[in-house]
Amino acid sequence: MLTAIVGINWGDEGKGRMVDLLSAQYDIVVRYQGGNNAGHTVINERGRFVLNLLPSGILRETTVNVMGNGMVIDLQHLHHELAALTAQGVRISPDNLKISDKAAICMPYHKQLDILEEDRLGDNKFGSTRRGIAPVYADKYMKKTVRMGDLLTPELLPDKVDGLREWKNLTLHNGYGQKPLQTAELLNWLHTYGDSLKPYICDAANYLRRAAADNKRIMFEAQLGALRDIDFGIFPYTTSSSTLAAYAPIGSGIPAARLDEIIGIVKAYSSCVGDGPFACELFGPEGDELREAGGEYGAATGRPRRVGGFDVVASRYGAMLQGATCLALTKLDVLSYMERIPVCVAYDINGETVTEFPLDERLAAATPVYEYLPGFKCDISGCRQENELPPAAREYVRYIEKAVGCPIKYVSVGAERDDYIVRSL
Repeated sequence: MLTAIVGINWGDEGKGRMVDLLSAQYDIVVRYQGGNNAGHTVINERGRFVLNLLPSGILRETTVNVMGNGMVIDLQHLHHELAALTAQGVRISPDNLKISDKAAICMPYHKQLDILEEDRLGDNKFGSTRRGIAPVYADKYMKKTVRMGDLLTPELLPDKVDGLREWKNLTLHNGYGQKPLQTAELLNWLHTYGDSLKPYICDAANYLRRAAADNKRIMFEAQLGALRDIDFGIFPYTTSSSTLAAYAPIGSGIPAARLDEIIGIVKAYSSCVGDGPFACELFGPEGDELREAGGEYGAATGRPRRVGGFDVVASRYGAMLQGATCLALTKLDVLSYMERIPVCVAYDINGETVTEFPLDERLAAATPVYEYLPGFKCDISGCRQENELPPAAREYVRYIEKAVGCPIKYVSVGAERDDYIVRSL
């Protein structure tokens, strides 16, 4: 069984929580793209965990976790993330964590370049998390990166790093006027944060090929959502990798594999971190109240998220891109305070009502066309069966399901691991 857990919208949909929940049914969880530019928050009986690089299955000792070749890995961040989890009592060893030798390393100069370029762009910035993701992916496709496997041949690193240093100084020093990079400093950083990771580095692709041949149950975990995809998202306000389920086998190392199930994660309302068009955005007290009710602040950055009502137009497009076979609707409980629940059913673009998601300059001009559904005004966190939900909550779920055109299998009604409902489809 090969299953992908993917985001339907702008990211921050609650994928980590669903991966943690469903990982009990899987042997292996794989992160197949992205870096530490987004966070997955998981709350379980052991506490609250924020994961940026590690797969969310790391919190289950019976699950093997793989960081795939499609990822970009900041060694320093991963070093500290592992230390923090260990301090919280999470057992991590080469038996339950495997890092692809083909994953690119996000170097300190990648973060430096990211920051410098965002600052140079000023009001025209892309809304980067400033963690070096775009620069390291750019270097990967120029074939000018250090990869995780290079840490296993330290005798070859000096020449490789020195060549990269010389090349990068053409931009950093000659272009941005920064202090020149030094080979010794870069090598020291690689050894300081990379040496402890060596036991985890392996041919992850070969491991996964054998696991798939043995009919192991494998879950692929995406970062961010469909609308942040480098090709089909709200370019240029996207990430620098493919966030789609179709990329999961490639970014994991088993490109010939076929997915059996694609679970799309979508919030009961909309949220968005960073810049770019967000047509359904709510402002003023209405937006502030929803942001506070949902605790909408970035897990990786702490930035306040922009919020809005459920966006049918964007969600239908995202579900189509992902090829979702079913949906998980998260944070339904957050809407408990509302007398009436806003749903964005279309966009108004210069007087024209639009129901298909536009991916051109028209999106920036789009304003939401809202309809309102009755609120349910009660605590639903104790509900474990669909018939236990109040009628208005059940009707809201059915409305979203029909509007998006994809069955909703899971409904999250609280932050704890067991606060969810499985619907009969």
